[in-house]
Amino acid sequence: MKNYFHFTAISRKARCLSISATFLLFFTINAVSSASTPPVSPIIGCWDLTVNMGGKMVPSWLEVDHSGVSTLVGYFVGDGGSARPVSKVNFENGKVTFSIPKQWEAGDKDMLFEATLANDKLSGTITSCSGQKYSFTGERAPLLKRTVNPVWGTPINLFNGKNLDGWVAQGRDNKWTGADGILKSPGSGANLMTTGKYNDFKLHIEFRLQKGSNSGVYLRGRYEVQVIDCIGEEPASTLLGGIYGFLTPNENVAKAPGEWQTYDITLIGRRVSIEANGKKIICDQIIPGITGGAIDSREGDPGPILLQGDHGSIEFRNIVLIPAK
Repeated sequence: MKNYFHFTAISRKARCLSISATFLLFFTINAVSSASTPPVSPIIGCWDLTVNMGGKMVPSWLEVDHSGVSTLVGYFVGDGGSARPVSKVNFENGKVTFSIPKQWEAGDKDMLFEATLANDKLSGTITSCSGQKYSFTGERAPLLKRTVNPVWGTPINLFNGKNLDGWVAQGRDNKWTGADGILKSPGSGANLMTTGKYNDFKLHIEFRLQKGSNSGVYLRGRYEVQVIDCIGEEPASTLLGGIYGFLTPNENVAKAPGEWQTYDITLIGRRVSIEANGKKIICDQIIPGITGGAIDSREGDPGPILLQGDHGSIEFRNIVLIPAK
């Protein structure tokens, strides 16, 4: 009996010590977690930028986020090219600065971004890789969340099969023609976009490119779905079916040059799904922001379907859009 009570007393003491240790560990973890939670900086988020490049208003885009406790990092999209990582964004007393190396730009310097955040708006200058300074303004990008599922309307044939009615060239060097059911540009020239503008939609489009050609289908004129000769390559956001610089397809389903290929695309807010050549390659993913070559940075507005024509020969046919009501 003495041994039993002795054992029971030890067991109770052990349980008390175990419970105390558990509570101590719990509070320690919570204290460390609280201490390591970064403060929410007002610069955090996505920003739609408009850059004044010698009187021409050009779209751009910036995302800023936390990395760890105190470091800010980001992604930047200029007037061309793809989204580029920013290894460190400096933000202090309302001032934002960072630099990134050149991508496709002329010049041999890093691009320098300098801005002031005031009243939840950005304003500042971008110094290009060639040393030119351009002023810009920026506002928070809209979330584009939809609270209800879309109700789809009546299909619209965007191309009548015989001419460019309903389309307009973006630029002077227009090489687009429409005849015999095919909309084509035989060589590098202007882009082509619909006169109609759309919000949420389903789009069916067929395309054929030649060896080495490169094109794209811009949704609302702002988000490029890449079209490129890349059969056999590993999937990438800059290859066929990718949202250029942002979203990578789960596989590369490109056909050989000279073969007709298909896209079936659904865009709801920022959510995009893409079926290419009969296979689902992007499933309900979020497009973070505009891609290089966008018509503007007004992401909340309806926009056209734009076909890229400045990178070689390209043909399109059977272009059918179903708008959301």
